[in-house]
Amino acid sequence: MTAQVHVPSLFSRAGTVSALTLVAVGGTLAAPGAQPDAHAASAVAVRAVSVAASKAGSPYHWGAAGPDSFDCSGLAAYAYKKAGKSLPRTTQQQYNGTEHISSAARRKGDLVFFHSGSNAYHVGIYAGGGRIWHAPKTGSTVRLEHIWTKDVWYGRVA
Repeated sequence: MTAQVHVPSLFSRAGTVSALTLVAVGGTLAAPGAQPDAHAASAVAVRAVSVAASKAGSPYHWGAAGPDSFDCSGLAAYAYKKAGKSLPRTTQQQYNGTEHISSAARRKGDLVFFHSGSNAYHVGIYAGGGRIWHAPKTGSTVRLEHIWTKDVWYGRVA
């Protein structure tokens, strides 16, 4: 449960840039004394979300793993590497290398895998609020988007 906050007073306390940055990386704004999230993400996971957000607008390029262009698994591997964790290169390898969790247990920084049958073919980094940072496809850029299906798997980077 998050406490209600009067937005103008929050901006004057946190600073406009800080508050907008928090929103951009999928953060939440809580008032002093508000209850912390019972399922808080690890510092590494939060950093990975921030790194992915910093790459917003970078072009998609199949097989690219940064720093200037990415495919989906390249973005996940890049973000986690910058946050201090190593991930395998492909989407399926990333799925195989994570702790599989339920949607109810998902936290910021968890990986979201889109699949067909038993094969994972696309990955994004969970940003909270039902959204992911991902590199969607040729002709697009890294962006924040709502998860468009419930038929996804979740994996936590250990």
